[in-house]
Amino acid sequence: MAPARLQLWFLGAFWVWLSFLMGGGLAGGAQRPIREGLNVLFVVADDLRPALGSYGDPLVRSPNIDQLASRSVVFQNAFAQKFLKLYPLENVTLAPDPAVPKKLPSVAYNPWTDLRRREDVAAFNLSFPYGPIPEHFQRKIRQSYFASVSYVDTLVGKLLNALDEAELSHNTVVVFTADHGWSLGEHGEWAKYSNFDVATRVPLMFYVPGVTTPISYPGQKFFPFIDPFAQDSCSGLPGKPKEMVELVSLFPTLAELAGLAVPPACPQPSFHVPLCSEGKSLVQYFPSSSGEKENHGSKRKETPVAFSQYPRPGDIPAPNSDLPLLQDIRVMGYSIRTDDCRCTVWFGFNPNNFTVDVKDIHGGELYFEKSDPNEDHNRYNEILHGFPLSKRCPLLDCLKLGVNSVNLC
Repeated sequence: MAPARLQLWFLGAFWVWLSFLMGGGLAGGAQRPIREGLNVLFVVADDLRPALGSYGDPLVRSPNIDQLASRSVVFQNAFAQKFLKLYPLENVTLAPDPAVPKKLPSVAYNPWTDLRRREDVAAFNLSFPYGPIPEHFQRKIRQSYFASVSYVDTLVGKLLNALDEAELSHNTVVVFTADHGWSLGEHGEWAKYSNFDVATRVPLMFYVPGVTTPISYPGQKFFPFIDPFAQDSCSGLPGKPKEMVELVSLFPTLAELAGLAVPPACPQPSFHVPLCSEGKSLVQYFPSSSGEKENHGSKRKETPVAFSQYPRPGDIPAPNSDLPLLQDIRVMGYSIRTDDCRCTVWFGFNPNNFTVDVKDIHGGELYFEKSDPNEDHNRYNEILHGFPLSKRCPLLDCLKLGVNSVNLC
């Protein structure tokens, strides 16, 4: 099987010249930038879950990304990819929870049909939808994925080293993240088609010169290239916030760092609004020059949460469960992740008018993260099934377990 597909999108190596913006181009109400004259380098990896040394993975070698992390604010709970010798098969473990959870509603299961269609997997003639991949081949898939992560790490290392050589590290914000995670056999699933943490949680780190590192000078070297074949991961991170954050907060965060005014929050519905934004700036979680978190405005009153959703064509796993066409979607799974729990409710969905019937519940999931971090033991029916639902959005019952002020309905 070919290595897991991990790509870098250098969406910038676009440079945002904030010194020009600070020269009078700011709209009214803009914040003063953290530092004037900053550039922004935005690096996005495809299909990369937080399988990195800086996120505590004991197996994966990612020295260059770890080096970036050691000079960055690293968000631990961010939601919304030739190196095979680094990972001998005998050292590659299986997923800690390779079996389909007993209480998982069938509508929630991802039958990983795109993987089944690949020639080497199809040759196993696996039973649909739950037939497990042979263990030796599971190890090969995981080995290929981890090798791909190390390959991406070398690309990031070369990119950041070039930043050093160009004498731009002292005045460039670097953001590293991914578009979504990737299941590697957890819950008997593969790929990305679910609401579980392994499919929705991503790395997110911000390197901000003078904020996450001491004030630097032109020509100072921050990112020497590290060979993943002979290295140990970096440590000593300047900040590792554990609050739930979402990637929709990327834009307002970079805008605040730049001193730009952020467009107003999107109303509901927002089809008639030409320009609006979502998310909240994450600069409040960055260290200040004194080493403490920045205090930007009033403290949040609500508990941070992360939202995700995924469609299904029906209650029973089908060949199009992973990627149903819009016209085939009949069920939509809405998921809320708090520090305490993940709650997912699968509602009936009308693809003609894009509406959800909150009274038509096809299944529910509830996982308590502290006692069940792998999300293996669904307690929805045990705890929430008997709650009265007629006068409130069912998801609000989940919110009572960990969130006090979120308006979903």
